[in-house]
Amino acid sequence: MMKRTKIKDLLSSTEFGRQVVVKGWVKTFRNDRFIAINDGSTLNNIQAVVDFEHTGEALLKRLTTGAAVSVTGELVESLGKGQRVEVKVTELEILGDSDAEKFPLQPKKHSLEFLREIAHLRFRTNTFNAVFKIRHHLAFAVHQFFYSKGFVYMHTPVITGSDAEGAGEMFRVSTIDFDNIPRNEDGTVDYTADFFGKPTNLTVSGQLEGELAAMAFSDIYTFGPTFRAENSNTTRHLAEFWMIEPEMAFYDIRDNMDLAEELLKYVIKTALENCPDELEFLRNRLLEEEKSKPQNERSDLDLIAKLNFCLENEFERLTYTEAVEVLRNSKPNQKKQFKYPIEGWGADLQSEHERYLVEKHYKKPVILTDYPADIKSFYMRLNDPDAQGRRTVRAMDILFPGIGEIVGGSQREERYDHLVGRMDEIGIPRHEMDWYLDTRRFGSVPHSGFGLGFERLVLFVTGMTNIRDVIPFPRTPKNAEF
Repeated sequence: MMKRTKIKDLLSSTEFGRQVVVKGWVKTFRNDRFIAINDGSTLNNIQAVVDFEHTGEALLKRLTTGAAVSVTGELVESLGKGQRVEVKVTELEILGDSDAEKFPLQPKKHSLEFLREIAHLRFRTNTFNAVFKIRHHLAFAVHQFFYSKGFVYMHTPVITGSDAEGAGEMFRVSTIDFDNIPRNEDGTVDYTADFFGKPTNLTVSGQLEGELAAMAFSDIYTFGPTFRAENSNTTRHLAEFWMIEPEMAFYDIRDNMDLAEELLKYVIKTALENCPDELEFLRNRLLEEEKSKPQNERSDLDLIAKLNFCLENEFERLTYTEAVEVLRNSKPNQKKQFKYPIEGWGADLQSEHERYLVEKHYKKPVILTDYPADIKSFYMRLNDPDAQGRRTVRAMDILFPGIGEIVGGSQREERYDHLVGRMDEIGIPRHEMDWYLDTRRFGSVPHSGFGLGFERLVLFVTGMTNIRDVIPFPRTPKNAEF
């Protein structure tokens, strides 16, 4: 039995005249002779030429779009346009039939909305072949980057009893029978009867547990699923997504910024080097889409130019206070074009503000630091009050064109008294976080970390505009299909 050769390898082969076996799915079959086959190893199809005069009519009729086939034949130089090689078929076997009347992916253009409804089949389209190949390379690059720097890969829990963000928008994990809920005398739910004996949730972040590991290994990272029960039906939000969260002992905020910028440039460079065909396909797809937009809504840079733009520019670094001043004096703000006008210090910056800073004002990626303490999490290190007595924390956000915030991080509060002061201030019970406070009681050190939303990264690198199109099976409000 001859072994199958992947189409990607055959398309680059010059060993003509040899017998090969190709297995894949039929993209098109025309003139009862030419089969376009794809096996997922490349965006490009290989053409297999059937001798229809000596092939049974019943077999030819089964060569429908979506059918799985095995082809044995001679690899020859193609005489037709558009391909360099083809297979002259000597044996043809249908591995799996596909009903042409029912198969939803006919050889025509389908809308992304339609493809979301058949997410279990959309991998077979060129667009999603490209997107998920790039996702694969980006994930691999993340691990390569941290491995090369001696970081320890840490698996933090998916089920947790803590809320790292203080957000309250978490998915409850419970085995309690909803038809027979155990209750205390005051009518509240008796969680001692639940599986874990207390309220537990799906994690929103692995950061707090990551800090525990950083206090032993110095440099660690997590890369796993996280969950938010936000009822947000937008192109930017998912209920289940993946986060990359490094935590580093002995890092201050500047070290943190340097690492995050280096990571982003490394993974983008990896995609450019390893996915040229996929990026070129998505670039052309975007250019076609933009033809229907008014000139003022079109991007200044195409997809590949945008990625190189981020590699070639040092990220602009400025404080939140400086950014607010830029935004307050900007034309969109003065002409009331922002949906959320910037009136002064303390405003929580929205995506429109972040994109203005990156795309219009600085025209390069931006890192904002030193945010107001009142709009950031309890674990971020407090700065000394400024001349106006305003409290800020050593937070940092990285803003990218078209996306807005792609990384959020901070130097962590290593001082025990300051940390418990912030917890008391916002109502986080000390006894529930006693395990976390031990990191500040026993050998506390300055340390930092950040979170990079993996889907936001894939969204940026692929140029897709809806986050549901860069994760295999999106989880959103009222949608948990497949």
